[in-house]
Amino acid sequence: MAGSTGADRGWREGVRDGTPYAAATFVLAVSFGVVAVDLGVPAVAAVVMSAVVYSGSAQFAAVGIAAAGGGLAAAVGAAALVSSRFLPMGFALGPSLHGSRLRRAVEGQATVDSAWAMAARGDGRFDRRYLFGHSGTQYGAWVLGTAVGVFVPGLDSRALGLDAVFPVFFLAILVAEVRDRLRFGVALAGAAIALALVPVSPPGLPVLAATAAALAGLRAGR
Repeated sequence: MAGSTGADRGWREGVRDGTPYAAATFVLAVSFGVVAVDLGVPAVAAVVMSAVVYSGSAQFAAVGIAAAGGGLAAAVGAAALVSSRFLPMGFALGPSLHGSRLRRAVEGQATVDSAWAMAARGDGRFDRRYLFGHSGTQYGAWVLGTAVGVFVPGLDSRALGLDAVFPVFFLAILVAEVRDRLRFGVALAGAAIALALVPVSPPGLPVLAATAAALAGLRAGR
């Protein structure tokens, strides 16, 4: 359970708790594969992208901008903006990782939203091996799902309802974390900021701006 302050949880617990998220990740990855191919991304390139980038929001942003006629710089920039949330997450996680700076940087690549949230102990520390098990399960599902999406013919993401998986996935993470009035207020404020900016700002910027609500909530909590 997220926020646990008991004994360290190992990778087996991470795999167990990550399996339901991996199932959702697989479906989302199938959707990405179908959308990527429909937008003209070569099948092998889409699978390699999932294996290297491992970020649904960044990958959807990048292929969407490229398909809309944006250049490489715009696509990469949007993906970087969307993924910038991992910077504060990485700073929080860093002290719980082991070894040199290089090793901690490599271990930090296991950070994804649900694994990070579920590995949090609630006292500022994270269960490192639990994180690896949770994230590793999703990584396999993400790459495999992308392969299914690009190589299985006749799949339609909207007809199968796959386009709804992405928001539902992040909503499940949010629900697990909203445990008091302060966090609920921060979630509502962040959503309001993001929704207000989506029609008038470049992709990625609403996510960055919404973090202002989290910072305000952090100060209020202290």
